[in-house]
Amino acid sequence: MLRKVGRLFTIKTRFEAWLVTYAIALGAVERGRHYLETYPGFGGWLLAVACTGVVFLAGARLLDSVKPPQPALAVAPYRAPLRRHASIGRNRPRRQQLHRASESRFSRRTD
Repeated sequence: MLRKVGRLFTIKTRFEAWLVTYAIALGAVERGRHYLETYPGFGGWLLAVACTGVVFLAGARLLDSVKPPQPALAVAPYRAPLRRHASIGRNRPRRQQLHRASESRFSRRTD
């Protein structure tokens, strides 16, 4: 039973992560306002900025912990085969092929 209740508080989608980040931001701004009223001057501003800065850290952590949805079929964009320039391979020296016939080139001459 406790496990079923715990599943309600699990963030499963990026939309839920954004909603939680928004709620954290609202609370941080309210807390920052409270600090500005309680501690006037530089100390209050420093605490207010620290409160709102935490929202960025928490929001990034939440969004990183939730994986984005994977596409149903991952298809890469079409890449045409590479065309090689016509001169490549023409001027390159090639290995001479061995003739496997019983006669040599010289014995075929009919002078």
